[in-house]
Amino acid sequence: MRHYILKRLLLMFPTMLGISFVCFLLIQLVPGGPVEEMISKAQAMANAKGGTRTLSPEQIEQIKAYFGFDKPLIQRYFIWLWKLIHFDLGNSFAYGEPAWNVISSRFPVSLFFGLSSFLISYLVCIPLGLAKAVKNGSKFDSISSALIFSGYVIPGYALGILLIIFLAGGSFLNMFPLGGLTGDNFEYLSFGAKIIDLAHHLVLPFFCYVVAEFAFLTLLMKNSVLEELGKDYMRTALAKGLSFKTALFRHALRNALLPLATRMSEIFTLMFAGALLIEKVFDIDGMGLLYYNAMVHRDYNVVLGIIVLSSFLAMLGRLFSDLLYGFIDPRIKL
Repeated sequence: MRHYILKRLLLMFPTMLGISFVCFLLIQLVPGGPVEEMISKAQAMANAKGGTRTLSPEQIEQIKAYFGFDKPLIQRYFIWLWKLIHFDLGNSFAYGEPAWNVISSRFPVSLFFGLSSFLISYLVCIPLGLAKAVKNGSKFDSISSALIFSGYVIPGYALGILLIIFLAGGSFLNMFPLGGLTGDNFEYLSFGAKIIDLAHHLVLPFFCYVVAEFAFLTLLMKNSVLEELGKDYMRTALAKGLSFKTALFRHALRNALLPLATRMSEIFTLMFAGALLIEKVFDIDGMGLLYYNAMVHRDYNVVLGIIVLSSFLAMLGRLFSDLLYGFIDPRIKL
């Protein structure tokens, strides 16, 4: 086990090197960027003052040197890689501060929503999917399936808009805030009042995060259990006198959890995926919105920093999923 984990961790380094090089190359070759943006701003300021002259080649070269674009592409990559090895992502062109500070200030919000919604989904979906499989075709299964499919087909951002309209100061009830994470007077509240205020703001966006994952995992669990219940080893266990409950929890459940273990590989990357529109609807300054804004403004260092972080977490998630396979099914040798 230790040898396998060490081998996987060592393989992450060349993988990260390849990912970083390809992403750096593609981002640098995309038209537009901080140099072009500053040149256009300088030209616009000159035109606003009544001038018509363009920037001289010397001035353009000074701007390129300021952003480090006066060097060849490969040299820029190795300079960036050397800084990355020393945990320096460079400065954000849009925010004017270290890119790591920009990312780390948004990371806790997305981490909370991603991990909490993921764990809550698993804690509810596994027993719910199991119950639906055991009572397949019953009234409970039909009603719960209708509710689950409704949640599955409604995008999180569309559900967020509906919740705001009906529950957050729209045309109906006014039970929750329109957006944000805290109220205007948050810093003046007591510790207990701060927790209540924060929880009050988190209810609606948290519900939107959970719904889509909740529906998918429940259906996956149900179908996986149904597949296991129809296999020969279950019929053999029941024929030998083993009770259905014992056979279900001792044999079928473990095998049914394997597809969900595959999904567990995403536990570390959910804070980067699918959150942009939800964050936009609820005015939450998280990783999804930061990544979008960085791409729009060609904030290369922030974009590359998020890609490197998300790629590393994705590989850790894959390793975690593989280890979980071995824990669930002892027959799997790593």
